[in-house]
Amino acid sequence: MPGMLLGDVFPNFEADTTIGKIRFHDFLGDSWGVLFSHPRDYTPVCTTELGQAAKLSDEFIERDVKMIALSIDSVEDHRGWTKDIMAYNKEASGCPFPFPIIADDKRELSVKLGMLDPDELDKDGMPLTARCVFVIGPDKKLKLSILYPATTGRNFVELLRVIDSLQLTAEKRVATPVNWKPGDEVMVLPNISEDEASTLFPAGVRTKELPSGKKYLRYTPQP
Repeated sequence: MPGMLLGDVFPNFEADTTIGKIRFHDFLGDSWGVLFSHPRDYTPVCTTELGQAAKLSDEFIERDVKMIALSIDSVEDHRGWTKDIMAYNKEASGCPFPFPIIADDKRELSVKLGMLDPDELDKDGMPLTARCVFVIGPDKKLKLSILYPATTGRNFVELLRVIDSLQLTAEKRVATPVNWKPGDEVMVLPNISEDEASTLFPAGVRTKELPSGKKYLRYTPQP
């Protein structure tokens, strides 16, 4: 992402949203945050994505994560479209949408955050927002960024899994291996000595034997 690297403090921007004007850091408070963009309101893939995000909103709340979406459409369009999204989810008419959507109709924030997709243009030849995902920690620093093209919908269940890993590894000196999910074994960091590992992980450390003889694949129950 142009101008945004892991560990950078996320911009404290002001924006108009479906819940009114916000200042981003104030909106987050002491919570984690997920800011994700979509190309356009009233489009098929975006409707399925925000529908899934809305269905999983309680899962994000349980993890103390605040969600907020963004596209280049107006607040009025966002509010009208969310009714379609909730109908797609088979929710009762009038059911409130569970998170705000930013209106970036001038593309100012999209440009600042590197969200525009040069290969996806509107009827006027202007670029649409790509499918970006930013995960921001309580310290307001960028913890993860993912960029999808407009043609590929995201997996919000996978995003929950990633957040579980980010939150665990922010508190514990461990890493999560491929396909890890909560409750699975985690990995002991290479910079932790055998003696220190025995103190940090009283449940025990399992070392995988390898042809090299190097003992770098070390597992322990999730702390």
